[in-house]
Amino acid sequence: QVQFVESGGDLVQPGGSLRLSCVASGSSFSIYVLGWYRQAPGKQREVVALISGGGMTRDADSVKGRFTISRDNAENAVYLQMNSLKPEDTAVYYCNVDPPSNSWGQGTQVTVSS
Repeated sequence: QVQFVESGGDLVQPGGSLRLSCVASGSSFSIYVLGWYRQAPGKQREVVALISGGGMTRDADSVKGRFTISRDNAENAVYLQMNSLKPEDTAVYYCNVDPPSNSWGQGTQVTVSS
């Protein structure tokens, strides 16, 4: 089973940028559709962006044009470049396969505030 370790979260001002990273363990990494998910306080976890093994992507409407998901199959890594951050992007961000498994990492906290 693939397991995930996320990093890169921070406190950033509105309009700022962050790049999240996720390293996965396990084999056959390249066959999985991977995703970034987030959970804000008091809200359900939601999908932010997905990427296939071949690099096709799909973004949530709320992040289109601002966030970019990418992956490096050789490094078993998936990334999320986040630009033009808004306070409503504040959440704990996780990576997982799609559809998500029960093997969630600890996540990485992103706080957007002035």
